[in-house]
Amino acid sequence: MPAPKELDPSTSIAALYGNKVRKLRLRAGWTQRELGEKVHVTHSRIAKIELGTESPPKQLSDALDEVLGADGDLRDLWPHIGCTPSFMSRALQFFEYEAQATKMYKFSQMIPGLVQTEEYMRALFGAWFCDTPAELEEKVSIRLGRQARLDEPAPPWLWIILDQAVLYRVVGSHGLMGRQLAHLLALTERPHVHLQILPYETPELSTTGGSMTILKLPNGSEVMYVEGIGSGGIIRDPEDVGKYTASYDRMQANALSPAASTDLTRKAMEEHFSCSPSHPA
Repeated sequence: MPAPKELDPSTSIAALYGNKVRKLRLRAGWTQRELGEKVHVTHSRIAKIELGTESPPKQLSDALDEVLGADGDLRDLWPHIGCTPSFMSRALQFFEYEAQATKMYKFSQMIPGLVQTEEYMRALFGAWFCDTPAELEEKVSIRLGRQARLDEPAPPWLWIILDQAVLYRVVGSHGLMGRQLAHLLALTERPHVHLQILPYETPELSTTGGSMTILKLPNGSEVMYVEGIGSGGIIRDPEDVGKYTASYDRMQANALSPAASTDLTRKAMEEHFSCSPSHPA
């Protein structure tokens, strides 16, 4: 049997709570399955609680406190588990993972941040968040800084799947979109950047909920980031990441080939935005 995964209780209240549950369970001499049976949940759910990747509802927390003889310690910790980081804090944590990643797999219904032009990101930030000038400049600066990874001597491997609608959705202006698509095509000429377009007629239905990124880290582990407008969340649990990875694999299988995707992007740029790679609008 593999050794239990190490958990640093200093990283979050959820981790501290999970560490406490694990210690009390081991003191009682129970397996995760045995504890799960006593509080009427699956052993996999106990595992997620102990790893700090799932926060139990109050009723379950109270049951764990009683069964494990925690003398109210778990009840006292529970209200603080919900004090999760803000969206920006989660985003900054994702950026730390992104800076380490050796491979990145992205699906998006907008042009992803790593391949946006500066004018495209300014149009997005201005439309979505109504930022003050100072806030907008800070967001643009952070995003441009992230893009520097693609220019490193050993850049990460980047694979992007875009919903076909992205090629025709006007952000800012027709001229801006033409220049953005020209920039995207220029990046795909790099050996480590790959683009696929998911066509309208795809049978894949899991593409309707915003964007997702799968990051492969140097130690071989994977983390996920799912994002909507003004919201986002990091997923670390291997089982949950595996579900998203399977969905990404299906999208990749249903998407156009990189060559066909490049042709379609060029066609949209030239016909819809009256722009060519050599003469951006």
